[in-house]
Amino acid sequence: MENLPIELPEFEPGSVWLVGAGPGDPGLLSIAGLHAMQTADVIVYDALVGADVMKLAGPDAELVHAGKRGGKPSPRQEDITEQLVRLARGGKRVLRLKGGDPFVFGRGAEECARLFEAGVRFRIVPGITAGVGGLAYAGIPMTTRGKNIAVTFITGHTAGGDVPDDLDWPALAAGSPVLIFYMGATHLDRIAAKLMDAGRAADEPVALISRATLPDQRVLETTLAACAEDLKEAALNPPTLIVVGPVVSLREQLNWLGL
Repeated sequence: MENLPIELPEFEPGSVWLVGAGPGDPGLLSIAGLHAMQTADVIVYDALVGADVMKLAGPDAELVHAGKRGGKPSPRQEDITEQLVRLARGGKRVLRLKGGDPFVFGRGAEECARLFEAGVRFRIVPGITAGVGGLAYAGIPMTTRGKNIAVTFITGHTAGGDVPDDLDWPALAAGSPVLIFYMGATHLDRIAAKLMDAGRAADEPVALISRATLPDQRVLETTLAACAEDLKEAALNPPTLIVVGPVVSLREQLNWLGL
């Protein structure tokens, strides 16, 4: 990193950097993120941060797994946040490494709020969220002229693990031609039904992207009416993105990984 013709910020002792590790491919980690990984004293990392990304950590860094996956035993969010405060107060350079982007369904804002309350200095290093990187690696543009002028990111389940019923589904269906659902595979049948009840066409193109940007990425093209059943038959590995909208049809021309 010393030979780069740019100046990177100093990772100061007693501070916390929240870094987005990107969707999986370690080549998508930012320069600032790599700088943080190689200079941190402690790296507190999530379950969605892959093993190949973790290989970029500095040789002396202490690695602390703080993975949270739905339906599995995992540390409480409060305990993770207090650990960040405690480590920083101990004079450590603390890297909080999150899959994707810290501020996109990553609870980064909650962690920063607690650091602020505790008087701990922090920095945000954005990452490529799966809804951007995953679509690019699947050959699906988020927006393209003549197809859509809006795209919406949506969480597929609430904190309680259910479909978000407080969404205005008719407004969502009518107002955003392209919808990208995170963490929605478990409830795909209900998501699809709500969208069709709200006016989306049963034959609308849908793409299911499993393990986006990784070597074992799989993409299943289907329709809104058939997607839930197709997902069961395909047995895709999590995490899985759900993409609904006309841009999915462009994959036939833009699937660069399949060339």
